[in-house]
Amino acid sequence: MTGSTLTKMGVNWIGLYTLVRREMTRMMRVPIQAFIAPWISALLFIFIFGFVVGGRISEIGGHRYLEFVLPGIVMMNVVNAAFLQSSSSIYFSRFIRFIEETLVAPLSYAEMIAGGLSVVVLRAVFTGIGILLMGVAFGATQVQSWPLFLFWVVSVSAVFGLLGIIVGLWSKSFEQLNMPVVFFLTPLSMVGGVFNTVQMLPDWLRWLAWANPFFYFINGLRGAMIGFDETPPGLGEGLTLLLLVVLGGTVWRLYAKGYGLRE
Repeated sequence: MTGSTLTKMGVNWIGLYTLVRREMTRMMRVPIQAFIAPWISALLFIFIFGFVVGGRISEIGGHRYLEFVLPGIVMMNVVNAAFLQSSSSIYFSRFIRFIEETLVAPLSYAEMIAGGLSVVVLRAVFTGIGILLMGVAFGATQVQSWPLFLFWVVSVSAVFGLLGIIVGLWSKSFEQLNMPVVFFLTPLSMVGGVFNTVQMLPDWLRWLAWANPFFYFINGLRGAMIGFDETPPGLGEGLTLLLLVVLGGTVWRLYAKGYGLRE
């Protein structure tokens, strides 16, 4: 039985567990890259905007400036953690050529994707919780709705985990693998409402926020944490779920065609 065959016996829990354990082991071999680096980066953001910039701005949207920007800092790191985990995993499995071992295993394509995404979500959640704990030390962490907080962290990490798989399958070099981070993820997250509200933008520039998907992710997490939400109810959640369906179907189709897997 190959990965292209959907077994009639249901989920292959042993194979799925093995896949998850392999990805967990790979992640834990680079703890500085996986966790320490984003935590240090977040700590610098918190310090700068909490004491340097925040000391000059009384409040924004009815909240302390650090309370306002903390959800954006969390979301930026969740996005980066999810994308880097999935894109590097699939790219190096192709580069080292142990992807063939997964393809011939008795796993369906859905199980292969789910196994990889489970570790992506775990890394993103662990990264986000670590930043929340830092925020506690600065008196800036508050979460008004834990279910909504978990929805945004899990769903957005899954979205960028799927996007990372697509990029990892497409990339022919390490430089191509990092292009989306440099040219898309970082710039879009920076202008996605991390440091400002939509109302603070000039009228002619507000379309930039509404056209940026990062704005909905950051705004949604901010709503879950401090209750400040600038979008119509359900819009961000609906967009995120739509992206999950579209990207999930795309990744499944790429696996089924063997794109980037059988070269």
